[in-house]
Amino acid sequence: MKHRAVFLDKDGTLIEDVPYNVDPAQMRLTVGAGVGLEQMHQMGYQLIVISNQSGVARGYFPESALAAVEQRLHALLKPFNVSLAGFYYCPHHPEGTVAEYAIACACRKPAPGLLIQAARDHAIDLTASWFIGDILNDVEAGRSAGCQTILLNNGNETEWLRSADREPHYITMDLAEAAAIIGKAEGGGQRADFPERQAMGGRGQKAKG
Repeated sequence: MKHRAVFLDKDGTLIEDVPYNVDPAQMRLTVGAGVGLEQMHQMGYQLIVISNQSGVARGYFPESALAAVEQRLHALLKPFNVSLAGFYYCPHHPEGTVAEYAIACACRKPAPGLLIQAARDHAIDLTASWFIGDILNDVEAGRSAGCQTILLNNGNETEWLRSADREPHYITMDLAEAAAIIGKAEGGGQRADFPERQAMGGRGQKAKG
C-alpha cells in the first residue's frame, strides 16, 4: 500500500533560519508550524524533512551533529502530537572544503534524490504528496519528483530564478496556511496543477499568471 507524504524543508520552513546552526538550543519552530503539521498529520500524511546541510561539506560542523538536530525537531513537535516519519539531509557541496563531501551529487536540492530515496524507504506515492519549502530550489525538487508544491513566501527566496519547473503550485506565508491549502485541495479531490504560472501571490493563493 502506498502512503502520502508532506515533505518539508527544514531551515526557514519548519524552523527559523539560523544559518548553519546545529545548536538545538537555538532551534525554534516557525510561526504556524506546529499547528500546521498537526493538521497535515491528522489528514493522514507522513511528515518527512528534506534538507540541504552543506555546512558539513564546508567544514562548519561534523555530520554527527545532525543527530541532535533531528532529536530536537522531534521534541519541538511532540506537544502537537506530531512525529516525523523521516529526516533526510544532503551533506554535500561541490565547493566544499572537506574532501569526502566536496562532490556533485544527486541528493542536493534542487535535485530530487532525497525525495526519491524517502519514497522508496516509506512506500510513498510521490504524485499524491506535497513538498513545502521557502525557496525555489525546494519547488524544483518537489516538481522533479512529481509532487505538488507550496512556496512559503517569507522573504528567504532572494534570487527568483524562474522557469516552468520552478513555479510553485501555491504560495502562502506559513505552514498553518499550507495545511489549509492541502485540506482544500483534498476536498476538491483534484491535483492542483498550475505549471508555468507567474507565482507571486498573496496569502494562501494559487500561483497566478
